[in-house]
Amino acid sequence: MIGIIDYGLGNLSSVLNAFKRINDKEDEVEVFSNSEEIKNYSKIILPGVGSFKAGMDLLNNRNWVPEIKNYVETGKPLLGICLGMQLLFSKSEEEGLSNGLNLISGTVNKMKIDKNLKLPHVGWNNLINKKKHPLLENIKEEIDFYFVHSYSCVPDKMEDIKAEFFYGKNFTACVGRENVFGTQFHPEKSMPSGMVLLKNFIDWKA
Repeated sequence: MIGIIDYGLGNLSSVLNAFKRINDKEDEVEVFSNSEEIKNYSKIILPGVGSFKAGMDLLNNRNWVPEIKNYVETGKPLLGICLGMQLLFSKSEEEGLSNGLNLISGTVNKMKIDKNLKLPHVGWNNLINKKKHPLLENIKEEIDFYFVHSYSCVPDKMEDIKAEFFYGKNFTACVGRENVFGTQFHPEKSMPSGMVLLKNFIDWKA
């Protein structure tokens, strides 16, 4: 059973519907809002839209932080999407310095781009410098994914970067460490390539 975490921020219906399109067993994915139920799931998804600080405040206030960390320590897979990927990091400079889940060591910084480019970065970009990872199987670098963000993840360890995208310069598109994976883009809005990634997550044995 795959669980989609409802902590108060996130396009839950879009993520849920995407999984239902590729998974013929609808009872194997569901949204849940009780942090103590996290242990009932074989895989979890941390979605999110909005600011890093608001996301972490909700996770802390609703007792998600220790539950998510304990879950990851069991070796079960976790997928973070957009803000959910950023929350995996140690800290963010958005709205002042805020601590994150620290599942991947690094910082979330405001994107430094050319003056002729706009923030937030909204649109389609293909993946570049893609590294081998089960969630990126059968995904070609020239395939586009949908991004909406103004901040970018900067891991302390370069090997945690699994793919990048170009927006004036290279930025992190995907990160991964052991049983944790994150996408800055929205796979649930990136058909058909995003569906391939989500199917890979269903099949992933971390």
